[in-house]
Amino acid sequence: MSTRVLENDGRTIDEIREHYEIEKALADRLRHASAEERATLYSEVYDELFQRVKHHPLVSGKEQEGRARRVASTIPFLRQFLTPDSTFLEIGPGDCALTFGVSELVQQAYAVDVSEEIMTIEGCPENCELVISDGSDIPVKRNSVDVAYSKDLFEHLHPDDAALHLKNVIDVLAPGGVYICRTPNALSGPHDVSQFFDDDEPTGLHLKEYTTTELARVFKAAGFSKVIPYIWVKGTLIKLPLWPVVTAEAVARCLPRPLCKTITSRLPLKRVLGRVIAIK
Repeated sequence: MSTRVLENDGRTIDEIREHYEIEKALADRLRHASAEERATLYSEVYDELFQRVKHHPLVSGKEQEGRARRVASTIPFLRQFLTPDSTFLEIGPGDCALTFGVSELVQQAYAVDVSEEIMTIEGCPENCELVISDGSDIPVKRNSVDVAYSKDLFEHLHPDDAALHLKNVIDVLAPGGVYICRTPNALSGPHDVSQFFDDDEPTGLHLKEYTTTELARVFKAAGFSKVIPYIWVKGTLIKLPLWPVVTAEAVARCLPRPLCKTITSRLPLKRVLGRVIAIK
């Protein structure tokens, strides 16, 4: 485990190893569960994780300062898709700071998560509703959402649940609505706590990490009409054709694994891979 990575995480080696061992065991339960079992298991697993790993960044508050900066930079990006009459949905909102911030810009905001433990939040705005999901369902009125957003959510879904999740997002989106999805790219992973111990595939609660090529495939198969990679640079949104991103990933995949990870984890590719705008 590198000292630099350890310093960035802000925890001791023993704390990170404890987190890893608990999360890996919980992830194995999800990986090997049936679809019927997963309907309740997502909530159970994440509630247990946050109860047992008290030094988890989402529980301890160690991510608060960094998250505040990310929220401040994300709201101007989302503002381009929103109007005062919009309905906004965040899936996997964490501490709900982003949803609460966006609620000031829209008519209605929803925050959907699987964990009651992490969703015990005070100060919810009147036009914001906190909703508990079973992992793939979206318990929000059909055809009502103008903009859905998730960051670091899609990789937590069981691969067999990804298509159902997307179909449920399509169901709640209004005609022409968009789903903005940001997820760690598989070529530079793993990105969960197993990054400290495993080199190739994630073994924690990132049940599958995706390339942008794979994202486009599953989003289109679910029924989205368009999938558009994008880059957000200095307050400017740049939408990209899909084919250059697919080509770049194909080339990177042919490289030795260490070189592939290095290239895809650095700018400019880091700001492009794993970010898509999907249109209903």
